[in-house]
Amino acid sequence: MTTRVAILGYGNLGRGVEAAIKKNPDMELVAIFTRRNPSDLKINSSAEVVSVEKIEAWQDKVDVLIICGGSATDLPVQTPKYAKLFNVIDSFDTHAKIPEHFKNVDEIAKASNKTAIISVGWDPGMFSLNRLYANAILPDGKDYTFWGKGVSQGHSDAIRRIEGVADAKQYTIPIETALEKVRKGENPELATREKHKRECFVVLKDGADAEKIEQEIKSMPNYFADYDTTVHFITQEELNEKHSGIPHGGFVLRSGETSKNTKHLIEYSLKLDSNPEFTSSVLVAYARACNKLSKEGNFGCKTVFDIAPAYLSPKTNEELRAAML
Repeated sequence: MTTRVAILGYGNLGRGVEAAIKKNPDMELVAIFTRRNPSDLKINSSAEVVSVEKIEAWQDKVDVLIICGGSATDLPVQTPKYAKLFNVIDSFDTHAKIPEHFKNVDEIAKASNKTAIISVGWDPGMFSLNRLYANAILPDGKDYTFWGKGVSQGHSDAIRRIEGVADAKQYTIPIETALEKVRKGENPELATREKHKRECFVVLKDGADAEKIEQEIKSMPNYFADYDTTVHFITQEELNEKHSGIPHGGFVLRSGETSKNTKHLIEYSLKLDSNPEFTSSVLVAYARACNKLSKEGNFGCKTVFDIAPAYLSPKTNEELRAAML
C-alpha cells in the first residue's frame, strides 16, 4: 500500500521528511504546502509546491499530512485546524501541554472521521515508548531521561520568536556526574536543574536590548526557567561558522529491583548527526501507521503509546514474524 504524503512547512523538519520519504519505497511525497511564495521554494524532490491557501483542494489527493511547524505557536493552531481536512501527524514537543493538545486535536479528528497522531519524534516519541516499556518491566524503580549534548529545534525556535532576535541555536547539555550516578545504580533524587544545563547562542537584530532578551529567555516557562541557562550574544557569521549543524541525542534509563539486592538497569540511547532528519524519519514511519489506521476506520487522536509496532513497518505481519521476532 502506497501512502501519499504531503508536508506543511519546508524548514529543517520539512526537508528532513522529504529526505526520509526517499528511503521508503512505499511512501510518495505528492505536495509541499508553504506560507511562502511557492515559486521561491527550491526543493529536492518532484513534489508539487503549493500555497497553503490552496490546501483544501488536496483533500482527496493526500493520505497523510505531516505538519512541520514549531511547537511554540504553529502546531497548537495548525494540527487541530488541518485535522478537519486530513489525517495528520505532528511532532509537538512541549511535554507539559501534550494532554491539552491531544484533547483539542482528538475532538476535531473524531468529528471529521480523521486519524491524527501527535507528539511523534524521539522525545516525545521513541523515548516515551522506552519509558513505558521500562516502567512496565521494572515497576519498582526510577526513571531518568537525559538529553544532549545537542541542538533542540523547539527551544531554538522559541528563542527566535522573541522580539529582537535575528537567529539562535540552543544546546541542551546533560550533567555527566548525574548520569554516572544513575548508571551506578545509586537512584539519586535529581531536580531538573541538576540533570541538564542549557546554552544559547543568539544573534540580535539592530537596536535590540540584549539584557531584556537574556532575561526573557531565562524566565521562559517550559523551556528555560527551570534550568541553569547561559546566553551568548554572537554575530550571524559566527553562528553560521560554528553552529550550523543540528546534532542531538540522549539517554533513557530505568534503574530498578526485582527482589532484594537484585538490581537491573535498562538504558536506551541515541546519537544523532541531525536532529530534524531523525525526527522526520520517525514521523514518516508513523505516517504509514496513520494511513493504516485510517483505512481501518480508527479515527481520533493517537500518540505513540496507541500504535502497535507492526503498523510502523512496510513488511507484512508474516514477514515480521519470520525476520524480526
